[in-house]
Formats: sequence, C-alpha cells, structure tokens
Amino acid sequence: METFLGLDYPTLWYLVVGALFSGYGILDGFDLGAGAMHLFIKSDKNRRIALNAVGPVWDGNEVWLVIGGGTLFAGFPVFYATLFSAMYIPFMLFIWFIILRAISIEFRSKEEMKWWRSMWDVAYTISSAMIAFLLGVVLGNILQGIPLDENYEAIDPNLMMFLNPYSIIVGLTTLAMMMMHGAIYLTLKTEGKLFDHVVYMLEKCMIGFIIMYIIMSLFTLIFLPHLAERFKEYPELFVLPVMAVLSIANIPRLAKKKKYLQAFVFSSLTFSLLLIMVAIQLYPALLIATNDPANSITIYNAAASEKGLELMLTIAAIGTPLVLTYTFIVYKVFWGKVKLDEHSY
Repeated sequence: METFLGLDYPTLWYLVVGALFSGYGILDGFDLGAGAMHLFIKSDKNRRIALNAVGPVWDGNEVWLVIGGGTLFAGFPVFYATLFSAMYIPFMLFIWFIILRAISIEFRSKEEMKWWRSMWDVAYTISSAMIAFLLGVVLGNILQGIPLDENYEAIDPNLMMFLNPYSIIVGLTTLAMMMMHGAIYLTLKTEGKLFDHVVYMLEKCMIGFIIMYIIMSLFTLIFLPHLAERFKEYPELFVLPVMAVLSIANIPRLAKKKKYLQAFVFSSLTFSLLLIMVAIQLYPALLIATNDPANSITIYNAAASEKGLELMLTIAAIGTPLVLTYTFIVYKVFWGKVKLDEHSY
C-alpha cells in the first residue's frame, strides 16, 4: 500500500474528512447555537441584532458541510452509501430543517406583521435546535455502531433504532455545546442590555453543557467500553481527554473574566479535541457492525482507489487554503458589533 508522510492514503483521507467536519462543527456550530436560543431573546430589535450576528456568515459556514460530505463520498463511497441509506429518516429530517432554517432567516424580516415575524422566529429556533440535535444523533449511532450484513447494509433500519438512549444523549450534548458556543459568539457581536442578557444565557448554557458532557462521558464508559480500548492500548493518548476537560473548564473561567474572545477560542478547541477523540476511538473503523465485527466498515474496505485518493489529496491541498482564505476574509469584513441598517435582516 502506497504511503505519504508515513501514512497510507486512506488514513490521510480520514484525517482530511475529520478536519473538514471539525471546521464545520466550529463554524456552523455557533450560528446553530445562536439560532437555538433565538426565542429566549425578547424584543424584535434584539432578535434582529442576534439574527444579523450570523446573517453574513451562516451560509458560508454551511459550505464546510457540503465540502465535508463531498470528501466523504469521494474518499469512502461504501461508508457514505451505507450511512445515508441506513439513516435515511434522520438525514431527510436534517435536510428539511436546513431548508426551513434558511427560509426563516431570509423571510423573517420581509414583513412588519408581528405574527409573521413570530412564526419565522419559532421556525428558526426549532430548525436550528433540531439540526444540532440530529447531528449528535448521527454521531452517537456512529460511535455505538449499528447491525450490518455482509454487504455492509444496515439490517432493518428504522427511526426507533436510531433514537436510542445513547444517540439521544449525544444529540442533547451536541445541542448544549452548540448553544454555549453560540452564546459566546453573541457576546462578541452584541452590546448594551442585549449583551447583558446574552451573558446571562451563556451562564445557563455552560451549566447545561457541562452536565450533559458528564452524563455522556459516564454513559460511554459504562455501556460502550470498546470506545476506550484505543486509550488503554496507548496510554499516552489520555492526554487528549485531559486536554478536553481542561479546555471545557477554561471556558467558564474566561467568561467570568469577560474574556469572551479567548472563551470562544477554547470552545472551538473543545470541538476539535472531542472530534479528534472520536476519530481515535473509531480508527480504523468508520461504522462498527454490532452484530458481527467482521461486517464493520473500515477506512480500508470503504476507500476509493489509491490513485483516486492520491489525486483528491492534491486537489484538497489546493482547495483548502482557498476556502480558509475566503472564510478569513468574510469574518474580517464583518468583524465587530452588529449595527442595524436598511440592508439588515
């Protein structure tokens, strides 16, 4: 098997996919979190400010999801086919909520009627919260595994199979984390009484996330011991969960000191560390077959040809800096506190 930098091409592509989804989690995570708490903001003006805090960047953030999905399809087509066919209902709900959220953002301020704006506010909050929750549900099922046959197809997939206790816990943890991430972001974009209210909401979100993270961690250790095997095999990897805990602990410490930009950096770091841990826990598996480990999908039996992966890595090496540059420019242009004008949502 050909290698590059000491790593085989499926492993390199595994890292590329992981990095792209980490970028999506960090970037779209804060605007989903801000949307999920939208109804907790009371006045129409303040809701418009909160909406315009994510208005210039939300659609650009979703580009990372499109690219991540594309790299998953190109690099691991077997996994892509199994995942999307097995979890058809969750993913269809996910797509419908993405559409509803986009419509809510664009339509909300097109009319002055109170009922019109209230209707889209509710739609915006529900869709943002459900997208975050469903992402966690999918991740929880990937971590837990699903029954697969010898053709790598899910055995009798149905909605209730995926809405199991662990996936629901991971979904709620993901939602709580994104709401905390979004609240930190809003502290950077608001001022005055709205800022004070956002700080209050941030305190509640941090508590909620820490509680859910503890519950998820305990559930994982007790009921999914296979996820800790890699860390037992390589004790030096325990530095990652320690770093994650320290990163989480640093967020309320920095928020209390009103260092919200630094808190946002550590919230983003927490996203990355948790997803790195997921990647290590699963590697080289992509989807574990709970009925027979021999049916599990790995980066090797799911990968495209090595020539294809080599070509796509070259394309990724060219395209990734362009996406990063675009993202940097957008955030630089729209940096600072939100000011409403005639072009605002």
